[in-house]
Amino acid sequence: MTELEGLLTICRKAGQLALGFDPMKEALAEGKAYAVITAADISPKTGKEVRYYAEKYGVPAAGTDMTMEQVYQALGKKAGILTICGEGFAGKAMDLCRTGYGGMAPAPEKNSNANGGCTAYEQHKTDKA
Repeated sequence: MTELEGLLTICRKAGQLALGFDPMKEALAEGKAYAVITAADISPKTGKEVRYYAEKYGVPAAGTDMTMEQVYQALGKKAGILTICGEGFAGKAMDLCRTGYGGMAPAPEKNSNANGGCTAYEQHKTDKA
């Protein structure tokens, strides 16, 4: 299990992870979301919509090389959109994505920046007061 998968597992057990598109929109609208992570195999249209909503609410979003099947193996539910609702969890997840310690090797044919499997879509400052 990668460090990112472990973090997401703990996040889910703590009740701080929303899985799926509609739960993401709800968490964003209610101001509960601190970060959104997407699986590698979501559709381009879904990715575009995730980026739109994340930007609209000022929440950082990142993609990962984790597939929906890998999300299922780690969390027990197949999902392509993972919304982190805990500030500490979100900060650590985004740090893992930025520093490449997610533990997943990027696919060389489509990802040559060796970033540990995470790609930042948008970087926003989140003012949660």
